[in-house]
Amino acid sequence: MKYAYEDLSPEQFETLVVAICQFLLGTGVQGFAAGPDGGRDAKFIGTAELLPSKAEPWRGTVIVQAKHTNGYNKTFSDSDFHSDEGAETVLGKELPRIKRLRDSGNLDHYVLFSNRRLTGNGESKVRGVISAACSIELGSIMLCGVEQLELWLKRFPDAARIADVDPVDSPLLVSPDELAEVVEHLALHLEDDKSEVSPPADRVTYARKNEINKMTTEYAKELRRRYLKETAQIKRFLAAPENDSVLVRYQLAVEEFQLKVIAKRRSDQPFDNVFNYLFDLLFERDTILRANKRLTRALIFYMYWNCDLGQSDDVETR
Repeated sequence: MKYAYEDLSPEQFETLVVAICQFLLGTGVQGFAAGPDGGRDAKFIGTAELLPSKAEPWRGTVIVQAKHTNGYNKTFSDSDFHSDEGAETVLGKELPRIKRLRDSGNLDHYVLFSNRRLTGNGESKVRGVISAACSIELGSIMLCGVEQLELWLKRFPDAARIADVDPVDSPLLVSPDELAEVVEHLALHLEDDKSEVSPPADRVTYARKNEINKMTTEYAKELRRRYLKETAQIKRFLAAPENDSVLVRYQLAVEEFQLKVIAKRRSDQPFDNVFNYLFDLLFERDTILRANKRLTRALIFYMYWNCDLGQSDDVETR
């Protein structure tokens, strides 16, 4: 079975990696609970079953890390994974932890899994960086991207069953495609507008909607202060006959967001968290939205203000 790895949670991905490693290294692979991992998600001590080969297996302590991303089509060569200019990358943050394990004698071999594509050049560069920074021989470092994951899951199909990975249990994840088209059109047409803003006629009050959705007063006020002035423009733009195709995209995005929020949101979860999660996920997954962050936030707020997103009571008189 082929998985949309970006739609798994980090915990699901890590569990899958540990199950695969039990076939590659041995049943003695030890996974660790969620929390600060000190540079390791799993550990194996002994003689490996298949890594790097059955004829010449690794011996000693093997440390395994699983680095998951919700982004689409990400690679090991992306600047968020590794950059020569800074340490605030996925690999940059891990190198000190790997080095500490190596220096303390708790790492002989290192395996890094990620749901990113791995090119030949990217593989050579990243392995070289790890080797130089942590004093590990190149032959004791292995990188595994989505291509290798697919091959191993075909060879060890029981790994997914053992990991009990069910896409239904994945976190709240939405596609940015329709929203990105709407934002792209809005960015070309919206201008400063001083029109008076009013909520839809048939809707609950903003205060009542916030109460129903467990949005905190402070967060609701900040959203309204920052993005309310854009709602009138967005409403007029979407209502214009020449923008019917954009309206259809907006409605498709609303449908997906609302249904997934209903299905995935915990009853005790403040809607503040839903907003922030959507913002982070959408910006990570789409370059258009990332380039138009303020407008994207304003459009998500418009969904909520217009009662297209979130729960609402029956219609109330204002």
